[in-house]
Amino acid sequence: MKVDGAILVDDPRDAGPLARRLEAAGYDGAFTFEGRHDPFLPLAVAAEHTERMELATAIAVAFARGPMTLAQLGYDLQLHSRGRFVLGLGSQIRAHVERRFGAPWSRPAARMREAVQAIRAIWRSWHEGAPLDFRGEFFRHTLMTPVFDPGPNPFGLPPIFVAGVGPKMTEVAGEVADGYFVHPFHTPASVERVTLPALRRGFDRAGRSADGFTVSCQLIVATGDGDEAIERARQGAKAQISFYASTPAYRPVLDCHGRGELQEELNALSKRGAWLEMVGRVDDALLDEVAVVGHRREIAAKIASRCEGFADRVSLVAPFAPDPDLWADVVRELRAITSSAR
Repeated sequence: MKVDGAILVDDPRDAGPLARRLEAAGYDGAFTFEGRHDPFLPLAVAAEHTERMELATAIAVAFARGPMTLAQLGYDLQLHSRGRFVLGLGSQIRAHVERRFGAPWSRPAARMREAVQAIRAIWRSWHEGAPLDFRGEFFRHTLMTPVFDPGPNPFGLPPIFVAGVGPKMTEVAGEVADGYFVHPFHTPASVERVTLPALRRGFDRAGRSADGFTVSCQLIVATGDGDEAIERARQGAKAQISFYASTPAYRPVLDCHGRGELQEELNALSKRGAWLEMVGRVDDALLDEVAVVGHRREIAAKIASRCEGFADRVSLVAPFAPDPDLWADVVRELRAITSSAR
């Protein structure tokens, strides 16, 4: 199992030193996400300061950009990183797409499927010289003149991963993507009952097998070296869980545990800005279902047990401890455990 770390920076220039430290700490990959800053620029900086780590957007909001823009960004970062880039896409939710990005929203699963297909059509026109003639319901790309054609990428085409929570988007990932990001808001039960069956339906629809398909599990981790540190981490994890659980699209995870009504409750609190009250509604039972919690000396084994059998990669999501040096021992132990289990 490969282990990925987060590049969380307030200035893209800081991505270089941080990425270098992640690589030195033994991480296999590093990822950015669509937060306060653009997710692509820090990876361009990180590529210049690393040699072996894979670099991924986990995720970039697909619907905030057209397929041509995403194709160019992916193609150029693959070139700039010398073949180490992963284009990770997610849909976000309607409110953000329409009101924050000012972009259209409709039928997100179908739109994502077509966006991935359009990106691949554009890449084929550049990499293989195929005529660009993509005509879909949401996107249309039929013009590619030589002056705008970068030609074949010497490092090949980057893989495309799609993130999802509900079954429809997960099916799309299985159908058209090279990999799937398991959202941090998941439980073992939701993976077993929702995620894996949906991926299999996507594979079947495309007439493909799971061979070569990568499942990357983003995992909320709450750990520390003592009771006080662990409690702080638990509260930080509860805050993150309460935010995710307030989103209607993420209710299927709660439904797996008969807790669907909590989504409505948290959503109402979020609209009032009652963030601290939301944290209090996440009880210890739900925390232990969603997050991996425990003392630092046992956390690697717990992570391995949680992801065993379905994940090829794991991303440690722990905003309370972004320093990569603090996780170096956990990364080494986790890789040792998963390597010996092969």
